[in-house]
Amino acid sequence: MKHYQKLIGIGLCILSGASVSLPTGHLQAEPTLKKAKQAIPAKKLFGFVLGKADLKAKAIGYYTRGCLAGGQALAVDGPAWQAMRLSRNRNWGHPKLISFIEKLAKEVKAKDGWPGLLVGDLSQPRGGPMLTGHRSHQMGLDADIWLNPMPTRKLSYKEREETSAISMLDKTRLKVNPKVWNATHVNVIKRATQFPEVQRILVHPAIKKALCKAAGSDKGWLRKVRPWWGHHYHMHIRLKCTESTCKAQGATPAGDGCGKQLDHWFKLLTRKVKPKPRCIAGKLAKKGKGWECQCPKSLKRVALSKKGAAKCVLEDGSIPRPKVVKKNLNWMPKACHNVLLADKPPLYNSLQMPAGIEIPIRKAQALATEK
Repeated sequence: MKHYQKLIGIGLCILSGASVSLPTGHLQAEPTLKKAKQAIPAKKLFGFVLGKADLKAKAIGYYTRGCLAGGQALAVDGPAWQAMRLSRNRNWGHPKLISFIEKLAKEVKAKDGWPGLLVGDLSQPRGGPMLTGHRSHQMGLDADIWLNPMPTRKLSYKEREETSAISMLDKTRLKVNPKVWNATHVNVIKRATQFPEVQRILVHPAIKKALCKAAGSDKGWLRKVRPWWGHHYHMHIRLKCTESTCKAQGATPAGDGCGKQLDHWFKLLTRKVKPKPRCIAGKLAKKGKGWECQCPKSLKRVALSKKGAAKCVLEDGSIPRPKVVKKNLNWMPKACHNVLLADKPPLYNSLQMPAGIEIPIRKAQALATEK
C-alpha cells in the first residue's frame, strides 16, 4: 500500500512540475534497460511513462511500430473541443497533430454547425505501443474523433470517463441510423478531408456508403475516407508522415472508393462464416468446398477428424513451439530507446510495479488537471 501511495504521489508531483526524487530501483536505469530489451514488453515500458520526451518533435518508425519525441498534450478543454478518457493519458501527439485538431475543431464549429469535437485517443506521452487497445497511434499522428457532437457545457472528469460514444449504425449494422446520423456528420468528415496533411480517415463501411450517397456527384474528397472494421462510433484520422524519421503509409487507391471496393466490404460483412477445422502447428488451406490442414515438410501430419482437422508433429510426436515475436524494446526502432530514456523520465520498474497501478496513476493526473 505504501508503494502504491508513493507512486500516486510521484504522478501528481510530475504533473505539477515539481522536482521529483524517484525511489531507488523504480527508475529504469541502464542495467534494467538491458533486461527490459529482452524481457519486458514495450507496451509496458511506454505505457508507464507519465511525461513527454523533451526533444525535437519527431514521429519515429511507423504507425504500428514507433514512438514520439517532443510530444505535445492537447488541452483538456478548448474553444471547440473536449478531451475524453483522461485516465488513459493518451491526449498527446506530434505538434502538427495537435495543431490540426485545434484548427478542425474551430472550423467545424464556425462553418458546419457542429458544436465541437469530442476527442478520444491520440497517443501516449512518448508514443509507442499501448497497454490496451490500438495497434496504431504509436508515433503521434493518429487521432480518434467521436461522432457524438460535443455538449454545450463542460463535462466533468467522471462524465469523460463514463460517457459512451454513440454508434452510428442501425440494428442491422449494415446501414447508418437516421435517428443519430445526419447531414452535419457528412460536413464534418468532409471538412477533415480538406486538410492537405490528412493521409486518410477510417470509418465503418456503412458510414462510407452513407457518405457516398450524400456526396452526389462531388465524390473527389471521398478518396481519403476508407472503410475499416469497427469505427462506427468515431472517425480515425491519420496524418501524413513527412519526416525522414518515420515511414509513410502507402497512398490510398485511386478513385472515390464508392464502387466495387465498397461492395467487397459488404460481402465481407454479410458472409456466412462456416467453422474452420482445427489446424495445430500447420496452415489451413482451401480444398474444394472445405478446408485442409497442411503441414510443413519437416513435420508429420496427424489427422484429428474426417472434416480436415489435423496437427503437425515432430518425429517424437510432440508439437513444435510456435515462433513468437517478442514485442520488447529490441522490436522497436533504435531511436525509440533514446526517446524512452530522455530527461530521466518517471519510468517505473515494470517488474516491481503492481499490475493494476496504471489506471490509478492516470486518474490522479486527470483529477489534478480538473482542479
